[in-house]
Amino acid sequence: MEIWVNARIRARLKQLQRKSGTSMSEIARQGIVKQIFTDTPLLPHEEAELEQIMAEEDELFPEFTQVFKDPNLPSALAIREQFPTPHAVATASLSALTAARVGRHPSDAKLALLQQLAAQSIGTRDLGRLRGLVFEQGQLIRELKLLQEHLRQLEEEITRIIAQSREGRILTSIPPIGPIQAATLIAAIGHINNFSKAAELKAYLGWAPVEEQSGKTLDHARLTLGGNRPAKKTMFLIVANAIQMKDSEWAKLYERLLPKKCAYDERKQDYTGKVVVMGRLAGQIIELIFGFLKQDAEMLSKIPPGSLLPEPMLYDQSVHQLHRQGQYQPLRPAPKPNTVVLFSPSDS
Repeated sequence: MEIWVNARIRARLKQLQRKSGTSMSEIARQGIVKQIFTDTPLLPHEEAELEQIMAEEDELFPEFTQVFKDPNLPSALAIREQFPTPHAVATASLSALTAARVGRHPSDAKLALLQQLAAQSIGTRDLGRLRGLVFEQGQLIRELKLLQEHLRQLEEEITRIIAQSREGRILTSIPPIGPIQAATLIAAIGHINNFSKAAELKAYLGWAPVEEQSGKTLDHARLTLGGNRPAKKTMFLIVANAIQMKDSEWAKLYERLLPKKCAYDERKQDYTGKVVVMGRLAGQIIELIFGFLKQDAEMLSKIPPGSLLPEPMLYDQSVHQLHRQGQYQPLRPAPKPNTVVLFSPSDS
């Protein structure tokens, strides 16, 4: 059973350290995040546990979801673990149910309603079947909690690795990107030298526009259907986060482009086709990611081995604001223009 995730991560890290003789931050830079993501299949196990627990509850106490819309939330699991049958819920004291919940949800009135529903439940009453369901549900809940704890430990380990990685520090300096999202992008990209220009990275991440034009009537643009699927979903979440950050330049750009790029639906009182604008933001964020990672990789390639590495260049919102105001400064210094000097015959 693949649940000892944290121990496997530590063993894998030590193994890579022994082989390469490098530090933890260098291991992270070389792609250990990708190893962690590909070697620990947690989410399918967790989804299977959730589906099985919901199936058990449908047979044991089908009215449970009238109070708990999601029967797998922490409060719901705590009550189901301590009071596994409708009879146990109906005969328990209100104070006992209140003590079992996590936080303040559900309210006392909802718990009283839960007791009324339990007293009139149409769940199975066969004693043999009931005993088997209670036993299996208890095991599934404990296994789910263990998987969730290991997933939490995995996220903490990934967060530590990203904090020690140059690429991770660069990506997480961009406000919409968190540690787990940065880890997903690093795992998908590998090394930025795999891409010669930002357009290639956009296509690989699934956010490159595809235009269809006939010259007469057909004029349509859409996102490419290809790309790395996990990274494509991650970029969508990054853009969604950026839109919610009202003080960010991304949210201001989104609000500015909506009336220009989207049609307004009078019936819904909202704009339609917002994905077009989200695609524009995703493209700009990918260009920013490419620029920072490429600049850092070129700088590192010029440093002799064994030398002290300089700090990476990080995202600065004030600089971004100046760019939006027209004071653009490229990451790379502009090359000096070629000049031709003409000498007169008298000078020769």
